[in-house]
Amino acid sequence: MKKFNKKEKSEFDQKIIDIARVVRIVAGGRRFRFRATVAIGDKRGRVGVAIGKASDVSSAVSKAVTQAKKNMITVPITNGTIPHEVLVKLGAAKIFLKPARPGTGIIAGGAVRSVIELAGIKDIVSKMQGSSNKTNNVQATISALKNLRTTEVILLEKDKSSKNKDKKEIKSENGVREEKNVKK
Repeated sequence: MKKFNKKEKSEFDQKIIDIARVVRIVAGGRRFRFRATVAIGDKRGRVGVAIGKASDVSSAVSKAVTQAKKNMITVPITNGTIPHEVLVKLGAAKIFLKPARPGTGIIAGGAVRSVIELAGIKDIVSKMQGSSNKTNNVQATISALKNLRTTEVILLEKDKSSKNKDKKEIKSENGVREEKNVKK
């Protein structure tokens, strides 16, 4: 006989970053709703953040979780840390993420720490500047994590750019641009 009151274990851990009561003024008075900012992650390189609004907190959180599952990103992690430094400015929030040596731990504050833990990064140093708004700082952190690239991708981009430098653009008589390889 199966027990039906047992909830299934989700593959993602979730953390509620911010809950706010928002008010909309209408003709009959005030309408109260709740806004929940939620981060989810599998602690193996995948993380997502979203905002949900509803008339009660539990509905807002569940809406945010389903939206966050759709907004998942994959973070490149090398030896428990990020591959390189990254600085992102999103609105008034500035987020600086820097790789750290093994054993350093997560040196991050507030909302940034939640996202980094859920991504599965073990050693990192970060700095938040500008905005103290949790929602903006989380969005800036996700943007910074999106900008991370592995060393293989960086080498491929350098290789492509060096090939493009070898080509010279020439305008022909009929106005069509042509590329010719230039040997050095």
